[in-house]
Amino acid sequence: MALARSEIVTLPHPALPAADWADCYVLSVKEADMRAIDAARRVLGSAPGWIRSLLALRNRIVGVVGLKSAELKVGAAGSVGAFPIVSEGDRQVVLGFNDKHLDFRIVVDVRPDGGRGSVVAVTTVVDRHNMGGRAYIALITPFHKAIVKSLLSRLEPKS
Repeated sequence: MALARSEIVTLPHPALPAADWADCYVLSVKEADMRAIDAARRVLGSAPGWIRSLLALRNRIVGVVGLKSAELKVGAAGSVGAFPIVSEGDRQVVLGFNDKHLDFRIVVDVRPDGGRGSVVAVTTVVDRHNMGGRAYIALITPFHKAIVKSLLSRLEPKS
């Protein structure tokens, strides 16, 4: 089983040129010719209970300060999970939205892996508008890393 690995992201990023924070996790999978939207739906379309519980806690906390809540849902037109589709192509789908404390994009890229399958990269780019955005990212980063790695592992076939 391959593990998701971190990859360096260069800023500015075309999906959000004003971004000042980014991370990227990459996984090689055996499936060839994977479309980005299919990878995005498999990774972000729904979540296990522990992630839904963290998201519910996050929504209660951010609701107090007037930030947008995020709900993981399947099948909403024009979105993947809680995230609206910003742009979509065969090899890349960009998801995300803007809020008063930050704008963010999740970029799912799929590229061929030299005849061995596909490489799927999930990149998160964030434009932190103020101290609230910086504090929010600092607080959620450890959870974000664990969640992205866990969700990305859903692309691996079950043994």
